[in-house]
Amino acid sequence: PDPAKWDYEEGFVRNNEKQYYTRRRLENARVENGCLVIEARKEKWTDSKGKAANYTSASIVSFKKASWCYGRIEVRAKLPRGKGVWPAIWMLGDKRDWPACGEIDIMEFVGHTPDKIYATVHYSHAGKHQSNGDNLTVSKPWDDFHVYAAERNAERIDFYYDSKCYYSFNIQQASENAYNPFKNKQYILLNLALGGEWGGAIDDSILPQKYYIDYVRVYQH
Repeated sequence: PDPAKWDYEEGFVRNNEKQYYTRRRLENARVENGCLVIEARKEKWTDSKGKAANYTSASIVSFKKASWCYGRIEVRAKLPRGKGVWPAIWMLGDKRDWPACGEIDIMEFVGHTPDKIYATVHYSHAGKHQSNGDNLTVSKPWDDFHVYAAERNAERIDFYYDSKCYYSFNIQQASENAYNPFKNKQYILLNLALGGEWGGAIDDSILPQKYYIDYVRVYQH
């Protein structure tokens, strides 16, 4: 990935996931035949501080490189498959004080429910985490590339699978004391997790799995 546009998360980051996110390791994140490939692998891995893992993967982010407010974020991707995979396309507020900073999950997929994709927003209300979202029944999203997109404006966020808008969120629901996280800039994250709180049990026999991303495009008025 172009280091002028993308950085990496590193280590065990969230959700009790089993993968260790590596930094600038071609086995986990590389450009191949014009596509970004994020690869999750079953392998012994020990970092420079002696922390050990049984799985590796990558999470690339535009944090401190680029972030946007209103517009359309569009990603054309082909998903991995199998129990335990948890690929995502999502956004976080630049402040990263979750959930107050806001989170937009443009696409999440979990291998134990292989016929659904999910769109979700997370935010804070009265000091507590709130979330709203929906899902769409799809057919074998690992067989071909599809477009996953979110269109943001001052009133709502619309979520798309190819040309189908399957969820809309009225951002006024996230307003509190004149602050609304979805009226501020957010950066992009592309990652392939394994296991964890939603990914569930991992079927080692399916690994390695590859998450292909043809492009990431940002359109603004």
